[in-house]
Amino acid sequence: MDADDDARRDDLRAGPAGKPPGSGSAVRVVLAEDEPTVRETLAALLSLEDDIVVVAQVASGDAVVPAAVEHRADVALLDIGLPGLDGLAAAAELVARRPGCRTLILTGLGTPDHMRRAFAVGVSGFLLKGGPADALIDAVRRVARGERVIDPQLSRAALDAAGEADESG
Repeated sequence: MDADDDARRDDLRAGPAGKPPGSGSAVRVVLAEDEPTVRETLAALLSLEDDIVVVAQVASGDAVVPAAVEHRADVALLDIGLPGLDGLAAAAELVARRPGCRTLILTGLGTPDHMRRAFAVGVSGFLLKGGPADALIDAVRRVARGERVIDPQLSRAALDAAGEADESG
């Protein structure tokens, strides 16, 4: 690790819209993941940040919208493979019922088709599980600011798939 890594980490920890941690503008997150160990680990990781507050943790898609409404969430961090409503259906319902809450998908089901479907229902970001923790933290902040976030690996796969479709068409 060098000084550039430290500077990047400090930039990632700067918070929403570059505001310093503790400035009273914490991003309120609803976390939806059906695997308890993964859900609890993600909550613990996000809670280490001064400018991110996990306001609710849910294990099913059916619980996402009620939790986001009740806790006035800024960001819903959703897995796709949730019981009840899947993460994409929950995201679509969230857009309709709590439009101020942006959605970030964090999934192991990372295909270009899943990503297209996610953006079609109005999600703001799409990340693959297994990426670096700092990338997830940065994505939560960026989505809260209204930016769109796409996992670099999945972005490359989507571009490769589009290139193959162009060549065959």
